[in-house]
Amino acid sequence: MALRRRATTGIANTAEPSERYHRTVDLPDGRRLAWAEAGSPTGFPCFMFHGFPGSRLEARGLEDIGQRHGVRFICPERPGYGLSTFYPGRRITDWPADVQFIAQHLELKRYAVLGGSGGGPYALACANSIPPDVLSAVGLMCSAAPWEAGTQGVPWSARIGSWAATYCPSFSTRVLDLLLGLAKWFVATDSGKKLIDGIAVKAAAAAGKEISESEKSPEAATARRERLLGVFLEPFAQGSRGFVQEAYLLTHPYGFRLQDVHFEKRVQIWHGTKDKNSPIRMVRYMKEQLPHSDLHELEGVDHFAIIKHLEDIVVKLLTQR
Repeated sequence: MALRRRATTGIANTAEPSERYHRTVDLPDGRRLAWAEAGSPTGFPCFMFHGFPGSRLEARGLEDIGQRHGVRFICPERPGYGLSTFYPGRRITDWPADVQFIAQHLELKRYAVLGGSGGGPYALACANSIPPDVLSAVGLMCSAAPWEAGTQGVPWSARIGSWAATYCPSFSTRVLDLLLGLAKWFVATDSGKKLIDGIAVKAAAAAGKEISESEKSPEAATARRERLLGVFLEPFAQGSRGFVQEAYLLTHPYGFRLQDVHFEKRVQIWHGTKDKNSPIRMVRYMKEQLPHSDLHELEGVDHFAIIKHLEDIVVKLLTQR
């Protein structure tokens, strides 16, 4: 496969500090694939797969960890999110080819992958098909789990979303696009700004941090609000098609059997026992089906509080290399 050695910074966004967050490449099938980089530019490469929904901008939270531990994080955006072209009829099993294309484009000889939340099944797809002499480590963090395990404990919102994505995807997309427009209007109001500021405080607390006094000025609050809105809205930069498509993909068979994933170095799984988005029962089932895997249960940790353990997870994952 001949590579087209063209990378761009994508859509300009003056709110972002670095063009490293807006890199794109053209694929042989005509699609555009986007990614962000964070951490050490010369560090060991680790692909980080964003959640559901999500975007490349999740890389912003990885800068300090990458610098401290010599890790070059590469956060690709799945089709339909942010700057990555929507891909009708795509499958989870298509993802490893996109990852390998970026790796070849960046001339990476060896790398690890870590999938968070909705990115977990995509990390498993890589473990299933990328050669082991290239893939140094595979990790799942608060990962989505296969619904074949049974949906006991799965939130009602996820069940409704799966039903809508399965039986009326076009209608669901139109409804979500309408709601997205209303949400954009609301966050521009004073009430919306207060809500976003409150979310920022909670997000910092979930990560075990506090917003310092120097960051509480009106200017700092505005900049923080814009960054947080970027994380929320970037997945829907092209509308809701990518979100609806992935709601289907993550709640139906992945396209490969878990029993066939023979990653000899063992897939490493970190999951909170209080995770309501992806019940630990389903993750235990997934671990039982994977022939080479280790499950590290984090007692009392929920889906979002696991971010406090991210640095430790990265360090332990990369010891496999």
